[in-house]
Amino acid sequence: MNRRRLLKSGLGLLGGTSLSGCLSSLGFETQSAWRDPPLVENRPTAVYYPAVVEGMGLYGTTTAGDVGFALMHSFPHRFWNLTGTNKTKVVVQPDDSLHLMVSAWDTETNTILPLDISAEISDTSGQVASNNLWPMLSPNMGFHYGDNIGLPGEGQYDITLRVGPLQTNRTEPFENRFTEAQSATMSFTFDTDETYNLTYRQLGEKAGSRGTVDLMGMQKIPKPVAPPKSNLPGRLIGEGSSGDARFFITVVEGGTRFGKAGRPQMIVSPRTPYNRVILPRMTLSTTVKRGQKTVFQGPLQASLDPEISCYYGASLPGVESGDSVSITVQTPPQLARHDGYETAFIDMPPIEFTV
Repeated sequence: MNRRRLLKSGLGLLGGTSLSGCLSSLGFETQSAWRDPPLVENRPTAVYYPAVVEGMGLYGTTTAGDVGFALMHSFPHRFWNLTGTNKTKVVVQPDDSLHLMVSAWDTETNTILPLDISAEISDTSGQVASNNLWPMLSPNMGFHYGDNIGLPGEGQYDITLRVGPLQTNRTEPFENRFTEAQSATMSFTFDTDETYNLTYRQLGEKAGSRGTVDLMGMQKIPKPVAPPKSNLPGRLIGEGSSGDARFFITVVEGGTRFGKAGRPQMIVSPRTPYNRVILPRMTLSTTVKRGQKTVFQGPLQASLDPEISCYYGASLPGVESGDSVSITVQTPPQLARHDGYETAFIDMPPIEFTV
């Protein structure tokens, strides 16, 4: 495909090639790069390769009860918040020092947890920052929590991460777990030489084309991914795409951890199209028709299971061959998005199929 033009106010690609290095080695001023990195023009309404991919570093890990945390850092950078279907661009402010990122998971099963997370940061003088972290999607990290943070200077800080109770349905292995607030405190050292010398990779000719980079792997930190289609429980009855998200729909018969009172359970497993990144914080519903009769109509409840991670489900009388099924996205994923995801998963028409 033809290379897409880039908006270059402040920072441009070097010769259209894919380069990597720290900002200083590429000849860029850090403040210029943060405020206005290149942005692909005429971006597709889908997941796409951004113009640049920023590296990230690990400050450390800790636990609070059976919740594991990883604290990571990168350059301050722009992102987009989503409220309903309304998108708001968040630009880097002059006093932003770094972008902090957090992953949270169940230490027993390594299942990523869709919790609400806040961060309080202090130094020897007292509290210097307090943020409710945004649930986010980024190309190289997938689903996580993060925000740009302003700090008074370099040095050592304490950060307290707080999570509320899990606000989602859960299968039997998670019953009576994650029902209370938890908190953990750890220390980190903000060093501009460390953060501002992270990798800054330019994607050159790939920028603007559909696709994405691989997820970064960090030892002992689970990846936020849904299982392959072949590993989903039950009988596959349909699949489709909406807003560039992939959906797989199965039915699990009664008598399992998914069903209620012996009734079959419909499981809807959405994910990003390339790395199978989970898509929590959606509102879905389904309608099942048999001829002119509506067999079931109702919400698909956001749920969590240790084997299939985040999914949406409903107990229903059953699904037979010839039934028509529609999956309606009432609210798209309420997730902030980094470059590469900000145009996807917003306009999401129904998925319709016949079993």
